[in-house]
Amino acid sequence: MLTGYWTDIHNFPLVREDILKPGSLATILNDAVRLFPEKPAIKQDDYKLSYKQLGYITSRVAGNLRLRGLEKQERVIILLPNTPETVIAFWSVVRGDCTCVMTNPLYSEGELLHQIQDSEAKMVITCDLLLPKISAILDKTQISDVFVVKMTEAEQNYEDARIHPWSSLLNENQGYTCKTIDPQNDLACLQYTGGTTGISKGCMITHANAVANAQQICAMFRKYLKDGEEAFICVLPYFHSYGLTVSILFPTMMGASQTPLPRFSPKSMLATIQKEKITVMPSAPSVFNACITQKDIDNYNLSSLKLLVSGSAPLSVAHMKTFEEKTGALISEGYGLSEASPVTHFSPLDGPHKAGSIGIPLPFTEAKIVDVEYGIKELGVGENGELCIRGPQVMKGYYNQKVETDIVLRDGWLYTGDIARYDEDGYFYITDRKKDLIICGGYNVYPREVEEVLFRHPKVKEAAVIGTKSETRGEMVKAFIVLKDGVTSDEKEIIAYCRQNLANYKVPREIVFKDTLPKSAVGKILRRQLQDEK
Repeated sequence: MLTGYWTDIHNFPLVREDILKPGSLATILNDAVRLFPEKPAIKQDDYKLSYKQLGYITSRVAGNLRLRGLEKQERVIILLPNTPETVIAFWSVVRGDCTCVMTNPLYSEGELLHQIQDSEAKMVITCDLLLPKISAILDKTQISDVFVVKMTEAEQNYEDARIHPWSSLLNENQGYTCKTIDPQNDLACLQYTGGTTGISKGCMITHANAVANAQQICAMFRKYLKDGEEAFICVLPYFHSYGLTVSILFPTMMGASQTPLPRFSPKSMLATIQKEKITVMPSAPSVFNACITQKDIDNYNLSSLKLLVSGSAPLSVAHMKTFEEKTGALISEGYGLSEASPVTHFSPLDGPHKAGSIGIPLPFTEAKIVDVEYGIKELGVGENGELCIRGPQVMKGYYNQKVETDIVLRDGWLYTGDIARYDEDGYFYITDRKKDLIICGGYNVYPREVEEVLFRHPKVKEAAVIGTKSETRGEMVKAFIVLKDGVTSDEKEIIAYCRQNLANYKVPREIVFKDTLPKSAVGKILRRQLQDEK
């Protein structure tokens, strides 16, 4: 068993309370408002909001949400791209001791409906561009109010009495911050892991979980950064647990400015780094790769960058070296999962960089490798087994899914489902997946949810989905299909059908038609054999 207590090697404080100070998420924002009132909290083009203003607006929005009838611990769907309003909505919900359900704007109507129903959400905060998706399913939900951020020039005239402009949440009131938040038990977020029934599970992240993870990350990197002086670029989607923690919580705890990018393009991102003198860039390999391959990258001044944080998939050594040479920034790769708020490992900046390693456990995080079959025997250096995590950032459980919770949370340990090993220096390496997860452009894609859509196609008899390597997106979705007798189809028809029923990143990029699929003696499709056939 290895921990993040290694003071002698990595200069982490020995005293737990020096890093992990219990409190609610509202405490993080309140501290930033108190310590850095005039520092910019959010910057986007001509829009600027200081921490003092952020504190005032979120208190007002929290008050209006409660005046609308939102009660303590009730859920609010936040369905927005990376915008200032997304940050404001998040802080408003949690400071009122209600629960955020950060939701992917790319979801189809069916995926949205499942998440709204499963979370038992009462309200939605979205934008006019995404409102048609909500309107189409609203009557099938328990939603009482929808608040719409204006992002287009269209008039905001809503016939449905349940739909209101975002501006209605900005009305003057006395302001509100719940005084009875229980950090250990009250949920800050329901962070969903997937997309459709049978796959999607809501990770119950308490205030204590989220605060601890932000504090752990700060402890890992704080000596390389200065409170109140950093500038973060927020390209990671806020709805993702990684984006939420490293692009909202981490910078707020540092009193840093946040520049959200609603839509990623390499040129706009490089231009923003130069214009805003960005110092911290949390990102994913697909984003790094897209930027580094721009032919005119040398035309941009990226020298302001101090720290690049990468997660979700391995970052190539070549691209890492190129970024380091062009920026002089330090780069740390990490690992996490929604069930752990999400970060559990990062590569220490004052230790050796090891290609392919996810680094060491965060401070006050324990990690061990156990046998895959039973999950009981602890394995040693160099042995492959299931990675297990224990720490203050590990979730309370899956919402309304006790059986699934009992499978992954055992004796205080989170069983990640990932196969890993560690070396003699305590560096961990992910070597395989116990789960059949596909990571496409940093997004999680579960084969089963894609297969369920394929099975609904009237011409499809059998289907199996795997992930294949992609130079630009890490992995892409590939589907193997057996058609029903007497029918014909082609790749174009199947992909078009998937686009109607799935978020774009889940749509198969390659379709292979087969007469049969390889199966075991009990009828289970042999995915490994399909992987070998590709």
